[in-house]
Amino acid sequence: MFDSAAVLTVFWVYLAGVVIPGPNFVAVVHKAVAATRAEALALVAGIVTVNLVWSTFALTGLSLVFAAFPWAALVVKLMGAAYLMWFGVRLILNAGKHPAVPNGSGSAGSIRNSFFQGIVTNVGNPKSMVFYAAVFSAAAPSCVSVSSFASMLAVVVTVSLTWYGLVAVMLSQSRISSMYQKARKVIDRLCGGLILGLGVRQLV
Repeated sequence: MFDSAAVLTVFWVYLAGVVIPGPNFVAVVHKAVAATRAEALALVAGIVTVNLVWSTFALTGLSLVFAAFPWAALVVKLMGAAYLMWFGVRLILNAGKHPAVPNGSGSAGSIRNSFFQGIVTNVGNPKSMVFYAAVFSAAAPSCVSVSSFASMLAVVVTVSLTWYGLVAVMLSQSRISSMYQKARKVIDRLCGGLILGLGVRQLV
């Protein structure tokens, strides 16, 4: 039986979780202003793919797994913190060194790399793991029909793709990209500092 109330609850909980800025948001913003629109959307696709996987795990008992094996949650959190710190330091050290990229279609290699960057960024995002393991899994009922389960996953894909996709498209406008090129070093350092801070916060 389709549980519309549960699906609606998941929608509101997930919407609130997605729009709160975190490493994924910072990564999308930086990619949108620093690279091509195609690369930014490829990064979004990587993030959404991981969101789909996390939500599937959450609906099928991710919180129970972490409760039974707390060391697994700790390992994921430490790996995520390490990646965020590395990513942030890399942005800071390379601030302003990347050549200007025209807002075109991008090469197949760069699009593929952006997709995998989105995957790694989201897998290493401690905010995602905590959200899906605690908040999202608590909002969804333990037993749902196949149609309700599919609808909840559709909510995750639709909301995250719409939100991050809009951010990528809006910030990849040529006028905004040109503004970034003028202040590339400052923006790179700001984004790097934010991501580094999120990693350090997760570590401590």
